[in-house]
Amino acid sequence: MKDQDAAPEVAHITPYTKPAAGWDALKHVAIRLRQERVAPGNLKALLAQNQPDGFDCPGCAWPDRNHASTFAFCENGAKAVAAEATSRRAGPDLFANTTVTQLLQQSDYALEQHGRLTEPMVYDAASDRYVPIAWEDAYALVGRHLRALPDPNQAAFYTSGRASNEAAFLYQLMARLYGTNNFPDCSNMCHEATSRGLPATVGIGKGTVTLDDFVLADTILIFGQNPATNHPRMLGELRECARRGGSIVSINPLRERGLQRFMDPQSALEMTTLGSTRLAGLFVQPTLGGDFALIKAVAKRVVEHDDAAQAAGAPAVIDHVFIEQHCSGFDAFRDDLRGENWQLLLQESGVTRAQIEALTDIFVKGQRIIATWGMGLTQHKHSVAAIRMLSNLMMLRGQIGKPGAGLCPVRGHSNVQGDRTVGIEEKPTAAFLDRLGQVYGFHPPRAHGHDVVATIAAMQRGDVKVFIALGGNFAAATPDTPLTCAALRQCALTVQVATKLNRSHLVLGQEALLLPTLGRTEIDLQHGVAQGVTVEDSMSMVHISYGRNAPASPQLRSEVAIVAGMAEATVGCGLVDWRAYAADYARIRDDIEKVFDDFYDYNARVAIPGGFHLTVASRERVWKTASGKASFLVAPLQLDTPLHRARARHGERLMVLMSTRSHDQYNTTIYGMDDRYRGVYGTRKVIFANKEDIAMLGFADGELVDLIGAWDDGVARRAESFRLVAYDIPRGCLGAYFPETNALVPLASTADGAGTPTSKSVPVLLERSGTYKMIPGV
Repeated sequence: MKDQDAAPEVAHITPYTKPAAGWDALKHVAIRLRQERVAPGNLKALLAQNQPDGFDCPGCAWPDRNHASTFAFCENGAKAVAAEATSRRAGPDLFANTTVTQLLQQSDYALEQHGRLTEPMVYDAASDRYVPIAWEDAYALVGRHLRALPDPNQAAFYTSGRASNEAAFLYQLMARLYGTNNFPDCSNMCHEATSRGLPATVGIGKGTVTLDDFVLADTILIFGQNPATNHPRMLGELRECARRGGSIVSINPLRERGLQRFMDPQSALEMTTLGSTRLAGLFVQPTLGGDFALIKAVAKRVVEHDDAAQAAGAPAVIDHVFIEQHCSGFDAFRDDLRGENWQLLLQESGVTRAQIEALTDIFVKGQRIIATWGMGLTQHKHSVAAIRMLSNLMMLRGQIGKPGAGLCPVRGHSNVQGDRTVGIEEKPTAAFLDRLGQVYGFHPPRAHGHDVVATIAAMQRGDVKVFIALGGNFAAATPDTPLTCAALRQCALTVQVATKLNRSHLVLGQEALLLPTLGRTEIDLQHGVAQGVTVEDSMSMVHISYGRNAPASPQLRSEVAIVAGMAEATVGCGLVDWRAYAADYARIRDDIEKVFDDFYDYNARVAIPGGFHLTVASRERVWKTASGKASFLVAPLQLDTPLHRARARHGERLMVLMSTRSHDQYNTTIYGMDDRYRGVYGTRKVIFANKEDIAMLGFADGELVDLIGAWDDGVARRAESFRLVAYDIPRGCLGAYFPETNALVPLASTADGAGTPTSKSVPVLLERSGTYKMIPGV
């Protein structure tokens, strides 16, 4: 009998012509629930998702308007719940019967399908297996290793965006009491360019809008983002904007099906009549790496419109009142735009003048404009400059800090923003360290620590010897996969806190621990009292979450309890009563508010349905910049980048690769082998390419090719046997899934000023599979 969870036997490409979401989404939720063999009692948990007394979605960080809608979940949110609520178990029997080496040969999808981890495990090198270990012995092992290090900076503490505010706060407190600011975290790989770029322009690295602004917006610009897959609940806001006559523009190299039409599962009329709503009215497809030039071109055109209006005595296009009252640096910025070369802007953006005119026309007509962006804007060498240029563009028309308008970086994991807010930061401010030290009576370390890329390099050098991961899939999510795995294996100890098995758990230091934790959907009882944890969404709303399902195993411990156990074994209880924190999470929140003023009355305010909004100064037109004003920043086109140099070496053969998610995926978690909206079924090893490039390179649609890294560091990087798929993508550009193509992203290729891996602009060459040879000059 065929396993119902197996991938389809024959991979195929079939273009998808239906609207996003709708009946297909419901069908695939049902399929996923069946495949995960979710017990009927756990199915009821879906009705508690995003409810006032329920749990927050363990998937994306898109907010909910009031946490009171009966069906406040989406297809991928339901998949995330199903993955946690699965009846499958990765218990001691799995590890007793399967070596780590054997598990490493399995696909990411197969590892996911083993189900929930059930008890703490320690690696036994003699048998190449994980074997059970008592919790207290696991904590003691962590403590022994950390206390034995001659320098606290030889340890690194990684955080996934799934960690709650409470767990993250304790985690950073433990590490700083220990003596280091080495906090690599998932922000370093996604929105770090946002966090580093916006403070220089508007004073804070967070978005300026809430969901209420989406109700008022008449124009929404979506940069480098695929909401239908990554933030499906966002489609509801886009639908309402479109239905009231608003303008929606998609700016993305890929023309994503999910932004074309949407059938809302919460609309009885659309579901019963098979109707749908057209979303984006304009698709602008810049070349990979062309975002900065495109945004600057639109800003230049706005200035030209304004110059013409003033010359004709017509109303101004630029909001000069806003600029005079709130901004600095405008004259220099305007002069730079006036002098910019149109031919270079068009060449670097890959967008025609007609498309720039169309985008600018929409922008100057909009009265309440929201600009959203995802990792399509943040994972480039120039990403910090691009985000600052987008901020400049919005400031030109006063579209920051007013109802229905503003900046909206859309974060990925559910609490990636909250973790940073409560202290997961390798470059902490002196003010934060001063306050933390005052509250807890110690002197926190002042030297900046390692981010993700710096941590990998430090492990490679032997300078980091203990690596602890609070969630995530570090080995798979990071760039330069073979190098990263080799670096992890040089550690004396690796510790992974997780709910399910993934590839990182099999890339081990000399000693290794695998510590299973409760999921967001599960009841967290401490001394008989259910505990809630809090998260902060992409729009700075903080709310509390209570699990509804019984834990997958009586051996599971909460993230808070695990961090407290490691901390007690490492730094002791002289300054912090870790057990008291683990017994009552309200005590943690009481002390968070002592460190952070914005969390005043934390427990009382989070008890209100929907929670509370953290102050974002730029939303109120308060600018926490050096000048006290929003700052226009001049930035030139970069014409001598690694991509330019690679093109000079290889000519038209050089392609630029972007990695992306499939629809059956969340971050590195692979739920299935299909990417429905892109028409890919039964496989993940595909390369989306322009049909003219396929022909120019001498290939055929459907042919198997290898991708070869074209970075100029002498390191051979290769990903083999990918199927070419003709797709609507600009010439010279390729798209493929991660983590399968992360091996092609050089560790040294990062965003200027942010350290984010440049996973959306990787220079590569294509070679027909089965004809492996060294290519000179690669």
